[in-house]
Amino acid sequence: YTHTLGEDTDHNYYTSKTFGSSDLMSKELWVNINQMDKEKVKIHGILSNTHRQAARVNLSFDFPFYGHLLREITVATGGFIYMGDVVHRMLTATQYIAPLMANFDPSLSRNSTVIYFDNGTALVVQWDHVHLQDSYNLGSFTFQATLHSDGRIVFAYKEVPVQIAKISSVNHPVKVGLSDAFVVVHKIQQIPNVRRKTIYEYHRVELLKTKITSSTAVEMMPLPTCLQFTSCTSCIASQINFNCSWCHRLNRCSSGFDRHRQDWVDNSCPDEVCMWMCVDVFMMDGLICSFQREKDMLCSLSLSLFLFFFLPCTVKATSNSTAENSTHPLHMGLILGMLLLLLVMVAIVLVTVYIYHHPSSAAGLFFIERRPSRWPAMKFRRGSGHPVYAEVEPVGQEKEGFIESEQC
Repeated sequence: YTHTLGEDTDHNYYTSKTFGSSDLMSKELWVNINQMDKEKVKIHGILSNTHRQAARVNLSFDFPFYGHLLREITVATGGFIYMGDVVHRMLTATQYIAPLMANFDPSLSRNSTVIYFDNGTALVVQWDHVHLQDSYNLGSFTFQATLHSDGRIVFAYKEVPVQIAKISSVNHPVKVGLSDAFVVVHKIQQIPNVRRKTIYEYHRVELLKTKITSSTAVEMMPLPTCLQFTSCTSCIASQINFNCSWCHRLNRCSSGFDRHRQDWVDNSCPDEVCMWMCVDVFMMDGLICSFQREKDMLCSLSLSLFLFFFLPCTVKATSNSTAENSTHPLHMGLILGMLLLLLVMVAIVLVTVYIYHHPSSAAGLFFIERRPSRWPAMKFRRGSGHPVYAEVEPVGQEKEGFIESEQC
């Protein structure tokens, strides 16, 4: 990503702005922990005295990261925060917030500490006077990352003695930015009851390292994601950077690429019809049934007729102009569809009532011979179920649940 000082850079999920050492915002974005409530400031004893260690920290607020609300993070000695659910040995690979990821070793100096502070609306993590393990003579680094409850992320740098591009990445990755991924569980056919977890990185923000020097700061603002929409209508009508789709089996809005990817695929959400279930528009939730009532034959028949006459549905336009032009015919199609569906349902009810009161009629005998008890059960594919992402057992050195993380 190219970057110009003072200008916003769009990263799809975030916009970033870098402030130079002469900019007043750099000083304002730096949080002076020494002036904070001492009872809330915590110096992590283990992280401050070890190398390649990571410790879980609970947040007092929901922090939105790529649209996902998190209440727990993992602070690592290597100058980054791991944001994933599954803790493993390759923490540096993805799912991180990295103000300056490098081979820092706080155990080399008594002055090196890892400090964090939570005031209820923001969490500040500061790597204070830390040295590179393989380049101790370069001097100490002091920098911090601040996570705000509104999703804003701030990197602030007090001491950066050398150019980041000159830091060796032989023994540890060197990264500045953000990353997120989703985990997919695969069954291994050759070995029963054994599954393999694969991590797919779907987005990364790489900040320009040449802009990171002493007394600089970077502010990253979150952009809207599909996950923030909680209804079908708002999801389909959204006009953001992503093509949002609504999945009624999960009651979730998504672009298809987020941490819930496996649920999305297992429940056949990509194959769902885009518009016909948006009954909120007409306030007819009580009249329109859904596929969730699998045993309701009238419901299934009505929906089948509706889909037969109105597929394929009109897909939401990706551009603003196209969306505006397609709104009128789209709503007209929905209205006509609803009216036809109601007529079909009324007709079915009337036929049912007639058969009930005239069982000896030709129609009554016809349906008695083909009563539902003889019909095959209707089953709908549910996918492989909801995956459970169990935490990977710690390997290697272990200190009160803190796990040694290795280079990716």
